[in-house]
Amino acid sequence: MNTSLSKILILCAAVLWGTTGTAQALASAEAHSVAIGAVRLAVGGLSLLAACLIQRKNMDLRRLPILPLAVAAASMTAYQPLFFSAVIKTGVAVGTMVAIGSAPLLSGVLDYIVYRKKPTKKWLLATFTGIIGCCCLLLKKDSQIDVIGLGMAIGAGASFACYTTVNKSIVGHVDPQVGAALVFTAAAVLLIPCWFMYDMSWLVSLDGIGIALHLGILTTALAYVLFSTALKSVHASTAVTLSLAEPVTAFLLGVFLLGESLTLVNICGATLVFASLAILTYSPKSSLNQEVRI
Repeated sequence: MNTSLSKILILCAAVLWGTTGTAQALASAEAHSVAIGAVRLAVGGLSLLAACLIQRKNMDLRRLPILPLAVAAASMTAYQPLFFSAVIKTGVAVGTMVAIGSAPLLSGVLDYIVYRKKPTKKWLLATFTGIIGCCCLLLKKDSQIDVIGLGMAIGAGASFACYTTVNKSIVGHVDPQVGAALVFTAAAVLLIPCWFMYDMSWLVSLDGIGIALHLGILTTALAYVLFSTALKSVHASTAVTLSLAEPVTAFLLGVFLLGESLTLVNICGATLVFASLAILTYSPKSSLNQEVRI
């Protein structure tokens, strides 16, 4: 797949992910953050699995690397409660920005450890520009950062970075849709106890069903298929940096849909994040073949 197209797919996935925090904010007060994460994985995993069966995808598990699958499933299992809990404690904008803003650096480290891929100057410039932009987006006069929530957001960022790194091994052996289906179904199984630990009555309402379908089908099934497909043509660290489009989406939704305030510093922050994405997505002909294909 063309590298530029792969980057566009990642940006599309990131925009979809950027709606998750807002969806939770619009959910019923009875919907616990961990329960929302469990529902998201269940709907996403089952819908992906059903789509694979309907399309008669090759589900030969003998080619599947078990260790990367286990690590990817565990990462997604950890990401859900960490991310949604961080959003509850710190707010949609802060939780999303810290989680995704911390992921590029962590992913760059993992990329070097696992694949021995040294970060390029372009990646370093884009990553640090994006992180500075995220920091500017966080600055608000009335904001109070919850330390525990901040730790949860960083934990979510680490989980996402870990998932992205090991997922390159998975999509190198099986169809990206099949790989995503197996990862999220396995993660959903790991979160089955949550269905009995938390109140699930909110799922009975139309709003609850709509939020569950949105989180499961759009922000999980569709988004991660796009992301996994793109990982065949781009480095994990590059993919995670492109995912900085997620906090920008979350920030814009917070401003225009949830009525959050907007300052000049916030506008500068959003501009810096967009600049980092432009730096990373710009690929002159001479550098189109620099990405590693697995």
